[in-house]
Amino acid sequence: MFSPSDLSGVDETLARRIIAYARSVAPCLDSLVDGLDEDAAKPKSDAIAILLGVAKEVPKAGKTRVKNQRTGQGAVEYFPITSAFSDDDRAALRALCAAVTPAGGLPVGSFPAPSRAVSRMWPDEC
Repeated sequence: MFSPSDLSGVDETLARRIIAYARSVAPCLDSLVDGLDEDAAKPKSDAIAILLGVAKEVPKAGKTRVKNQRTGQGAVEYFPITSAFSDDDRAALRALCAAVTPAGGLPVGSFPAPSRAVSRMWPDEC
């Protein structure tokens, strides 16, 4: 399980936001475990390295974090946390999940029960 303490040197609130978004990109994030051998794969450490790089890309509080500002009614819009994740970061997190998830396993998700509508569409299949 990932926790804000895994992202050492990052503000706890920011670390929680980064981890929460990373879970939406790579749902297997909390199941990543480093191998015990020196030569073993270290997917959790790799994910931590990616997330620390993302944390460095988040603009500091203040003027640099402001995306849009209006003076009428005093609205300020900030950059979303997702903007700190590059396409490469997202792809790397997904690749870590693909590496630890066995290929060719059983289908994942909920599927509708067989119905008459399906049997009428593909009578030979049902």
